[in-house]
Amino acid sequence: MLSVLIETRNDEEGLARTLASLVGGAVEGVVRDVIVCDQGSTDQTHRVAEHAGCHYVTSGISVGIGQAKGDWLLLLEPGARLAEGWIDEVVAHTAKQTMPARFSRARADRAPFLARVFSGNRALAEGLVVSKRQASALAKSARSAEALARGLATKRLNAEIWVAPPK
Repeated sequence: MLSVLIETRNDEEGLARTLASLVGGAVEGVVRDVIVCDQGSTDQTHRVAEHAGCHYVTSGISVGIGQAKGDWLLLLEPGARLAEGWIDEVVAHTAKQTMPARFSRARADRAPFLARVFSGNRALAEGLVVSKRQASALAKSARSAEALARGLATKRLNAEIWVAPPK
């Protein structure tokens, strides 16, 4: 079972797009719960989360990790959308692996080579699948989901993600 954590601030539209891509995982029973960690939104982010049945916390990512019910966590940016086929890939990974993993960027979403080299990479751009135990340990020194994901050695999943647009 997987808990999804989305750290957001004033991105109700992006949150709605991300939650829509998780519906298949919830129907299949893979997604156990979704926790939205709000960092002080002034828009209707809380309403989107509540209408979708998410747990809504106004604290940092460490509180969200503590409330997660799954043994594995999927951290996503608001606005990121998982492409079809992600469920089987994540289930296979969590059944046999202990290391964190990231999704592959959707082919149509990939920037040209030089644009990728010179752009500031976001650690959560490709999402992150990580065990709750490892995330809990990392969250003690990380103030955000982005900081938690930065610098982790990960495996590349054979499933695609449409990356959230930069803010």
